[in-house]
Amino acid sequence: MAFNHLPAAMHDALGPLSVMPVTHSVPMAKNHRPSRPPENRDSRPSPAMVLDRLAAAAGRSARITHTEHLPPRTGTHAIWPDRIRPEVIAAIRKVGIDHPWAHQAAAAEHALDGESVVIATGTASGKSLAYLAPVLTALLDGSEAPNGRGATALYLAPTKALAADQRRAVKELAAPLGNAIRPAVYDGDTPVEEREWVRQYANYVLTNPDMLHRGILPSHPRWSSFLRTLRFVVIDECHTYRGVFGSHVAQVVRRLRRLCARYGANPVFLLASATAAEPSVAAGRLTGLPVKEVADDASPRGEMIFALWEPPLTELHGEKGAPVRRTATAETADLLTDLTVQGVRSVAFVRSRRGAELISVIAKERLAEVDRSLPARVAAYRGGYLPEERRALERALHSGRLLGLAATTALELGVDVSGLDAVVIAGYPGTRASLWQQAGRAGRSGQGALAILVARDDPLDTFLVHHPEALFQQPVESTVLDPDNPYVLAPHLCAAAAELPLTESDLELFGPAVAELLPQLEAAKLLRKRASGWHWTRRERAADLTDIRGEGGRPVQIVEEGTGRLLGTVDEPAAHTAVHEGAVHLHQGRTYLVRKLDLEDSVALVEEANPPYSTTARDTTAIAVLETDTEIPWGDGRLCYGSVEVTNQVVSFLRRKLITGEVLGETKLDLPPRTLRTRAVWWTVTQDQLDTARINPEILGGALHAAEHASIGMLPLFATCDRWDIGGVSVPLHPDTLLPTVFVYDGHPGGAGFAERAFHTARTWLTATRQAIASCECEAGCPSCIQSPKCGNGNDPLHKRGAVRLLSELLRSAPPDPGEPGPPELSEATDPESREQPPKDRPGT
Repeated sequence: MAFNHLPAAMHDALGPLSVMPVTHSVPMAKNHRPSRPPENRDSRPSPAMVLDRLAAAAGRSARITHTEHLPPRTGTHAIWPDRIRPEVIAAIRKVGIDHPWAHQAAAAEHALDGESVVIATGTASGKSLAYLAPVLTALLDGSEAPNGRGATALYLAPTKALAADQRRAVKELAAPLGNAIRPAVYDGDTPVEEREWVRQYANYVLTNPDMLHRGILPSHPRWSSFLRTLRFVVIDECHTYRGVFGSHVAQVVRRLRRLCARYGANPVFLLASATAAEPSVAAGRLTGLPVKEVADDASPRGEMIFALWEPPLTELHGEKGAPVRRTATAETADLLTDLTVQGVRSVAFVRSRRGAELISVIAKERLAEVDRSLPARVAAYRGGYLPEERRALERALHSGRLLGLAATTALELGVDVSGLDAVVIAGYPGTRASLWQQAGRAGRSGQGALAILVARDDPLDTFLVHHPEALFQQPVESTVLDPDNPYVLAPHLCAAAAELPLTESDLELFGPAVAELLPQLEAAKLLRKRASGWHWTRRERAADLTDIRGEGGRPVQIVEEGTGRLLGTVDEPAAHTAVHEGAVHLHQGRTYLVRKLDLEDSVALVEEANPPYSTTARDTTAIAVLETDTEIPWGDGRLCYGSVEVTNQVVSFLRRKLITGEVLGETKLDLPPRTLRTRAVWWTVTQDQLDTARINPEILGGALHAAEHASIGMLPLFATCDRWDIGGVSVPLHPDTLLPTVFVYDGHPGGAGFAERAFHTARTWLTATRQAIASCECEAGCPSCIQSPKCGNGNDPLHKRGAVRLLSELLRSAPPDPGEPGPPELSEATDPESREQPPKDRPGT
């Protein structure tokens, strides 16, 4: 029997990131001078006072497991490089900025020198101005050409909302420059009648990688005058381009560079990133160019109070009688309600669309009991809304009509939400970088801020709220992407050939894997080699071969059955888990039940309903080893990395009571299996190791299964993924290894780099996994340590103590990870295997 765990959508590759606490400023330009510390110019309560009020309710103070105080920081000013046009400096002064921060001046200097540069500083540190100063200077120069467009610039944002927000900011900043600066958004929402004007007259075009891939590059002859004079390409929030999505964007950028060279342009790339490890390395991988790095944040910052918050245990019982904590969704809704009542402008970040809607609904209901006018001041913001709905919410947020917002990462990515006082984060967002990015949304303009991380009932969140050093004393992660993934590279080679025939001189641009792929594409009759190079042979558009978000397939439309109204869309791979028959779907506070999922026509029919439960899909998985690339002996066991084939099937869904999370029942589903070829890390153990660990055949399956669940839950601490980007399988006797084996694999075709990262940090990762299981106070396993909400086997069998002994024995002979700082070693005080008495039951068990 195989025990497994698969991501909600095998092809999803999303991402986020952020700002490590810095308690001093570092000069970044030769001419700098300290500014005064930020002042509190209004009568807002301090972050500490707001937190005290939240904790004052009965039983709440015990939920705060740690409070981190990040003191205010003074800023360091500089002067603009003398090559920035005086008119641009005057325009900047007109919006109230007399002098740049030192990092802004340093980045502008690199840009003017023709050097690609990444600015990796904290949230609200003025990254936009750092790249806009040289861009506006170039566009102003270009406006003096005979045709008025002697220079152009392209801006790439990961979301439409961010591009729209940046256009507003550029228009406001460049207003004194008149018609010399002509910014325009070019995305799927741009009316057809406006598109020709953008191509012919706009000199600062704001778009996203999807539109660049599908719309601009395939139609490059219509963009020739724009591309011929392209001076700068701005890639904003570049830390979000990770995993499969990042790998696709890297190839789209290479296609852009190739076409620019065809038209005689060689643009400089200006990248803006949240604080990240090795930003220049990641930016170089993304662009294929050497990139300078500006990472010392010289901006001031108000004080921040960061609280770690663990919801209480309830009297309810989950699967196998496990204790159940109050959900992070319910706890966050309560906190957002209380913050709104206090008049504290707040945003609650939640990982899922459904969660954002649910928090908004609960908060509105509770606010109505206090004051009938308050529910209108709370809303949900997420991807998937129709364009007009999204724009209306953005306007309400900017105007201040909204006081509380429940948002997904669609808001996290750089939309300028000034004046926020507090951020509540419902569950660890997957990376430390993303955590700081979200927390940094509060406290803009230098005022103090409160951030609260509310733990979900899962291994990683529980580990973090009890090990604050893992958040506050560790650097942010490196951005993981792999442009040479053949599943990513192949369709982009076809798209490039359709744009212009590929020649031998192009091969170096696309990387070393090209030489092996071209013959395969010829054999598949996708490309044909002629004297002038490789040509695209099909009638259909080559750009349609791939969806760069890594999702694959056309989106499934969600349609109201009675009216035919389109409510929104969901990615095709996620449809099996999100809009299966019987699923609960939330849209703008209204609840719908899915009556039918038609995969052939890509339509989910829904009807409005009000069920007292939410739904969670469950799946089963089988795995086969295709090729082992690397293996390392761990004593008698082995740690391996290579290629696998995964077969996954959604088999049922659970109904869970709203607010409490109590399981009401399980319903079987009949959906087709999905097959995935990807990359995996796996480890094996021998019979001798099992004997030493006192693992007999009766508990072997449960011990492996528990270790698999917990290791999946902990991997996001070591790779820039979340647990839905990866899957796992555990098998007491696998036919390919002939040994007990645990697999953890990337949930994306061809891999995303996460399993490779797990292989290189395996000792540190599995040590933290063992510690998370061993230190949990439950007796036999719970969602905080070894249970998984996605387990298709109903979390059976699981053996908590067996997993701890098994991992202890495996790690006994593990070689150290190269240069990796490990988590604190497990002490006897937190190791149930070292206790003389068994641990006491938690309340509610």
